[in-house]
Amino acid sequence: MLQIHTVESMPFAENSYIVWRTGHPDAFVIDPGFEPHLILDFLKSNDLTLAAIVNTHGHVDHIAGNAAMKEAFPAAPIIIGEGEADFLTDAEINMSAKYGFEVLSPPADRLVKDGETFAVAGIELDVREIPGHSPGHVVYVIHEMDPKWVLGGDVLFEGSVGRTDFPGGSFATLKAGIVAKLWPLPDDTQVFPGHGPPTTTGREKRMNPFVGADA
Repeated sequence: MLQIHTVESMPFAENSYIVWRTGHPDAFVIDPGFEPHLILDFLKSNDLTLAAIVNTHGHVDHIAGNAAMKEAFPAAPIIIGEGEADFLTDAEINMSAKYGFEVLSPPADRLVKDGETFAVAGIELDVREIPGHSPGHVVYVIHEMDPKWVLGGDVLFEGSVGRTDFPGGSFATLKAGIVAKLWPLPDDTQVFPGHGPPTTTGREKRMNPFVGADA
């Protein structure tokens, strides 16, 4: 069985996720935010070693904790979609400069692309690129769970979708990606988004006012 723990980081109420397999000593983190100490405290209290730092995209609230996680676990690679690598090391691109401060991450150790499958902490992740909120945004699908899991970043939310008014954004592109890459998954697929509560593909396919059946 896999376990998932949510850490909500202020000031953007961003969800970081710690994922690990029961009985195994290592875990990976999705999108460490502005309060990495909460993630580190959880790892320590549960005797977990960080195997990887996995980013869905490079906006500041989703990479702010990368440096602290890498400092605590130097062997843990930073993994991000190939279209987002520049966000990690450029405060203008990752939009931290827009908010009046500079947040930089160490550079990526590994770049992943659409259709690729890779394993971290003994868990296989299927990479699906869904741009529109951010130009190279990816989501990670875990097929071994029943129902399946989507670690979704800022693509699909409960009753909403990611903003598309940022540089490189496009609602048409985002919607097309959601329809092509998420709607074919089973309706009970659990979506763990970058903000807000979990939802399911089926619920959003039926009811989401932006990309659902009646949109």
